[in-house]
Amino acid sequence: MDAEIESVAVLGAGSMGHGIAEVAAIAGYDVVMRDIEEELVEDGYDQIEWSLGKLAEKGQLEEDPEDVLDRVSTTVDLEAAVADADLVIEAAPEDLEIKRDIFADVDAASGPETIMATNTSSLRVTDIAEATEHPEYVCGMHFFNPPVKMDLVEVASGEETDEGVVDAAVEFVESLDKTPIRVRKDVPQFVVNNVLTPLMGEAGFMLDEGDVEIQDVDAAMIFQRGYPMGPFELNDFGGLDIFTHSRDQWDLPVPDSIRSRVENDNLGRKTGKGFYDYEDGEGVNYEPTDGEGVDTLRIEARMINEAARLVGDDVADPEDIDVGMRLGGGLPEGTCRTADKLGLDNVLEKLESLHERTGAERYEPDDYLVELVENGHTGEKAGRGFYDYRDGGPYHYISHELTDDGVLNVVFDREERLNAFSTDMFDEVKRVLESVDDEDVACVVFEGAGDRAFSAGADITGFTTAEPTDLASVDETVQTIYEYPRPTIAKIDGFCLGAGLEITLACDLRYATEGSTLGSPEIDLGLIPGGGGTQRLVRLIGEPRTKEMVYRGMQLSAERAEEWGILNRAVEDDEFEELIDDVTDDLANGPQTALEVAKNVIQEGQNASLDTGLTLESQGFGLLATTDDMLEGVAAFNQDREPDFGGE
Repeated sequence: MDAEIESVAVLGAGSMGHGIAEVAAIAGYDVVMRDIEEELVEDGYDQIEWSLGKLAEKGQLEEDPEDVLDRVSTTVDLEAAVADADLVIEAAPEDLEIKRDIFADVDAASGPETIMATNTSSLRVTDIAEATEHPEYVCGMHFFNPPVKMDLVEVASGEETDEGVVDAAVEFVESLDKTPIRVRKDVPQFVVNNVLTPLMGEAGFMLDEGDVEIQDVDAAMIFQRGYPMGPFELNDFGGLDIFTHSRDQWDLPVPDSIRSRVENDNLGRKTGKGFYDYEDGEGVNYEPTDGEGVDTLRIEARMINEAARLVGDDVADPEDIDVGMRLGGGLPEGTCRTADKLGLDNVLEKLESLHERTGAERYEPDDYLVELVENGHTGEKAGRGFYDYRDGGPYHYISHELTDDGVLNVVFDREERLNAFSTDMFDEVKRVLESVDDEDVACVVFEGAGDRAFSAGADITGFTTAEPTDLASVDETVQTIYEYPRPTIAKIDGFCLGAGLEITLACDLRYATEGSTLGSPEIDLGLIPGGGGTQRLVRLIGEPRTKEMVYRGMQLSAERAEEWGILNRAVEDDEFEELIDDVTDDLANGPQTALEVAKNVIQEGQNASLDTGLTLESQGFGLLATTDDMLEGVAAFNQDREPDFGGE
């Protein structure tokens, strides 16, 4: 089928429903939001109005909130809500019978080619679609909470879903400026929850055995393994009843340490007490020094085994799993990437040991994991694992494109963390510069994904788990940018802090939108700039201003950064793209040899005496005087035309 989505109906006005309706309206769709009671609909509408106001206050809305709100209408009449909709998204409670009743009603009241999507996070699409006469038009479209802030949407096929419906759903998600991942087979809990659940569950089983403390496990996963939240803290945050319900409906085991708390109504933060006491106690109270001796591999092996099951059963690709775990699970890196670093042979050995000791089915190694190890594909060190590293490996955190004009665009693509740099991300930037043929490149443009950050710095949670040798990649990458023979440009929109500023300082030219912020806040973390920031900054703006920036952790507006000489120019948003285009056009059409010589003379000369610098300049001038580009430049000047440089 070839579906075109213009109008949307959202069934449910709760936190998920009104959030999905808001996101669709922001993207320009006409949306009808329906719930069973007028009070529920009104409350959902009020929440949308409040949220739009907050987005506008923060400058994150491109049009007037009232204009967005005008695209949202409400009703309690299901038939009226879906009659003219191209897409219906159900956001009802996670109860199969409720959802089946809704879909039967939607199927009867909507058009013959209306796409019907369920926002379920734990049920099978096929089981819901059975209530309709048109299961081929039913798919999963799982938004994460809150939809306005969370970037990920899992798009899932039922057993009879038409491929065109899935394609249309993916396109719709992309039109919302969200990131879709495809779930090709209909499995309960899709991708993220299948891989994330063992993090919370296995910690509970470890607690049941009496060998660990709650604080130790959480501290180990955070400070040793770089997770943003420990498993017990995460259980409390999401609700222990939610975890238990999702497991019970598929007859999966629940740790006694979780079930007993649910039976006592200690459900986590929402009741004031779960694994931690938030009312009469300190709440979350682990320390960085806690966690020694915790078997973190036991937890991660379970997660990796589930990821292997999804890949082996052709439910999802490693790339989509890792994007899902980063955007939906909040992990600093994807589980498949973690597995390749740990070594799949080590993971398999851990699972086999646990299975032999306990006999529990959850430890039985997946066939795909066994197959990878038996074939010698044990991870990064072996050259292959979930990913193939033989040609340097995939790019997880950057994207790049070389245009026909020779402009190499490099995008720092870790938007969920404001493009903060991990050691892997530093390595990828260095690798892309070393992998392209310099002769094909006229200039390089670095920018951050999204409109909030060039880069907010280094991902400190990841660096706490890095080896000292890994940290060397920071300076190596920045130096590679500085020494790159072609002109480099920092295209800054949003935050440019810490490591982001250090990369900026290594670039030849620096431009920013006026709303951007530049700074060196490392001192607030008990650190100093570690990628040449102190040395390049002092050479650029002098000792007094450098010391003030570094000592105070100052963050400058783009206007002040231009005034101080850090930026070449700061311009308004609507002038920014035109400015970058003008600069790259000049560089791409300029004399490549002369540009390379100019860069070398300027950079080498500034660290030498004046006499030495003048000598370098004279030598460069003499070299260029013999080139075809020089002759073309003179001819073009005499003939009053634009030169056509050939790079010779």
